[in-house]
Amino acid sequence: MLETWRWFGPTDVTTISDVMQTGARGIVSALHHVSDGELWTPEEIARRQAEIAHTADGRESGFKWEVVESLPVSEDIKLQTGDWRRHLDNYRQSLANLARAGIEVVCYNFMPVIDWTRTDLAWRLPHGGTCMRFDAVDFAAFDIHILQRRGAAADFPASVAAQAAERFATMTEADRHRLVTSALAGLPGAADSLSVAGVQLYLDRYAGVGPDRLRRHLLDFLEAVVPTAARLGLRLCCHPDDPPFPLMGLPRIMSTEQDYRSMLDHVPDMANGITLCSGALGARPDNDLPGIMRRLGHRVHFLHLRNVQREGAELGCSFHECEHLDGSVDMIDLVAAIAEEEARRRREGRRDCVIPMRPDHGQDILDDLGRDAQPGYPLIGRLKGLAELRGAMRAQERMIGQGMAPGASGRH
Repeated sequence: MLETWRWFGPTDVTTISDVMQTGARGIVSALHHVSDGELWTPEEIARRQAEIAHTADGRESGFKWEVVESLPVSEDIKLQTGDWRRHLDNYRQSLANLARAGIEVVCYNFMPVIDWTRTDLAWRLPHGGTCMRFDAVDFAAFDIHILQRRGAAADFPASVAAQAAERFATMTEADRHRLVTSALAGLPGAADSLSVAGVQLYLDRYAGVGPDRLRRHLLDFLEAVVPTAARLGLRLCCHPDDPPFPLMGLPRIMSTEQDYRSMLDHVPDMANGITLCSGALGARPDNDLPGIMRRLGHRVHFLHLRNVQREGAELGCSFHECEHLDGSVDMIDLVAAIAEEEARRRREGRRDCVIPMRPDHGQDILDDLGRDAQPGYPLIGRLKGLAELRGAMRAQERMIGQGMAPGASGRH
C-alpha cells in the first residue's frame, strides 16, 4: 500500500512538517475552500501542490498530492435541480485540471446533505483518551426532538423512540448544543457549514426523493463523468455512506456490497471504482470487509483503514471508533486480502499495483487531547493506527514474498 495522510491545508493543526515524521509517503487533500459545484482552477490546484511540497519554513517535504479527497458532488447534481448542468461541466473541467497537474485518484461520495454523522466527537474511553461515537438513542433524540423532522419517530424502533424521549427530557441546554454540534460536524474542512435550520431546508429539497431516484442520479452522474476520467487516465472512487444506513429520512445508496456491485456493473470502465472505507462499511453487521475486498478488489482505487466497535447486532446500532486492529472488522484478514490483490495486480502488470491507503480517523490520545484538530483526525491517534497497519501489511507482504498464503485473523 502507498501510505498517505489526509491534510486539510494550511489551516490544519497538523502541519506538513508533522506529517514528514509519520513515515507517510503521500498526501490526500482537497480544495476545501472552494464551494461545491464550483471550478477547481489550475492556479488553485498548483497552490495546494506547492503547499504540500514545502514546509511552512520553505523546506522541501518530498510529498506529492497523491489523492483528491474529495472533489464534492453538489446537492444540485444529486438532485438534478438548479445549477446541476453547470456543476457537471465544472466537475469535468476540474477533473481535466487535476489530470494536467499529475493527480490520478479522485475520491467523492454521493451522501445527501452530510458526509458523515456522529453524536459524540469526544467520547471518553477507559484509558483516558476520546473517540467519535454514534449513539442510536442520541441520534433519535436529535432527529425527533431537536430537528423535529416530520415523521421521524416512525423511522426508529418504538423502544429507541421511547428511550430518545426520556433522554431528551433529561438533557441540559449544553447537552443539546453538543449533540447538535456533533450531528452536524460531518463536513470536514468544507467551505460551507450547516445549522439545524439549514439542514431542514436541505431535507425539504429531498422530500419525495427515494433511493431509486437518487441511485438513478448517481448513475447519470457516472455516465457523464467516467468517460472524461477514463480519457484523462484518472481513477474515480466512490466513498460509502457513513454510517451505512438511512438517516433523517434521507436515502442511502452506497451502503452494501450489492450497492457497489450494481454501480460497477452499470458503468464497467475501470475508471469507475471504489473507496473501500472499512470503518464506514464496518458499522453495518452484514458487511464482510475482507470478502468485499476479495470479490471487488480489482475496482478498489483507494483505501480508508479504520475500525469500529459495533455495540449491537441490529442495523442502525450504536458504534464507536476503536483502535485500528481491534473491533468489529477483522483488520488482519482485510490487510491479507489487500496484499493478495496487490500481488495479483503486480502479476498482471497493472500500473496501479500499489493502492493508496490512509489511516482513517483515530482516537485522541496523549498530546492530541486539547489540540482542537478536525474531528476524527488527531495526529498521534492516526500515527498509532498507521504504525499498526504498517506492521500488519509488512508481515503479509513478507509471507507472499516467501511463497506463503497470506494469513487470516493471525492464524498461519
